[in-house]
Amino acid sequence: MTPIDVVLIGRNEGARLVAALDSVRGKARQVIYVDSGSTDASVAAAEARGARVVRLDMSVPFTAARARNAGFDALDDPQIVQFIDGDCALVDGWLDAGRAFLEANPHVGMVTGWRSEIHRDASVYNQLCDFEWRRPAGEILTCGGDMMVRADLWRQVGGMNPVVIAGEDDDVCCRFRKAGWALHRLPLEMTRHDAAMTRFGQWWARAVRTGHAFGQVHGLHPDFFVTEVRRVLFYGAVLPVLFVLGLFTEPWLSLLALLVYVVNHIRTARGLRRLGLPADDVRNHAALITLSKFPNMIGLARYHLRRLTGAKMRIIEYK
Repeated sequence: MTPIDVVLIGRNEGARLVAALDSVRGKARQVIYVDSGSTDASVAAAEARGARVVRLDMSVPFTAARARNAGFDALDDPQIVQFIDGDCALVDGWLDAGRAFLEANPHVGMVTGWRSEIHRDASVYNQLCDFEWRRPAGEILTCGGDMMVRADLWRQVGGMNPVVIAGEDDDVCCRFRKAGWALHRLPLEMTRHDAAMTRFGQWWARAVRTGHAFGQVHGLHPDFFVTEVRRVLFYGAVLPVLFVLGLFTEPWLSLLALLVYVVNHIRTARGLRRLGLPADDVRNHAALITLSKFPNMIGLARYHLRRLTGAKMRIIEYK
């Protein structure tokens, strides 16, 4: 049976990290915890639970990609590696199921499962995260940072791109596929996540980060995030410009822009209803999804401003 190693990354996760460490304790050959400058007891908690701790060099701008690369590099002779964020807890049985699938499907280089929110109903923002995590099983194009990867594939593509501040998982998945490997999502629970997102400002910052990811990953892979970038540009830039122009020229332009937003909201709500979401969830999620184009546009613009000026790509945090 192929051994599995685990790489956990985190910073100031507190009780969430303790839960993550406890969920993998005794289930993997090696557990590496990569700490990104925590000021709480994260390092001590990891050491107390038998994890090997790697302290990331914070003189260089931190990214989750850098942390995962450092964790992988610290492993002794890895063969299959499970990456987990420090705010996630592994579900019992996942490691065996993922390993069995990889062993039975030699053309598959990475496998993932379902992530769900521990406190789904603590806020509408947590609910929206939970909805985002639940994607169809089968062969996939990309996934989030919780993934089980063949070590040979990780080495083949050179790991994650350390300068990608968000969407680093999308970027590496694109490179996995371009290297000739298939990616797969199993219809199984993999991790439980604690977004701890209870304020509008947190959701807004996360949506800004998403827009930055659209821009940066699209810049690296022009065939990816095409629809997302076009949608953000249309709803986050073109329509607002039309609305403002209408205020000073033709009022019907402003009305047209507002009508397009209303139609988009209605279409989004209908799509959510078809997926079986409760009425309250549909109303709240549709409003946030429609509104998200504005912070997405800010993130997209921020990426291009950084790119054009040569500024460092620094992370956008929401916690």
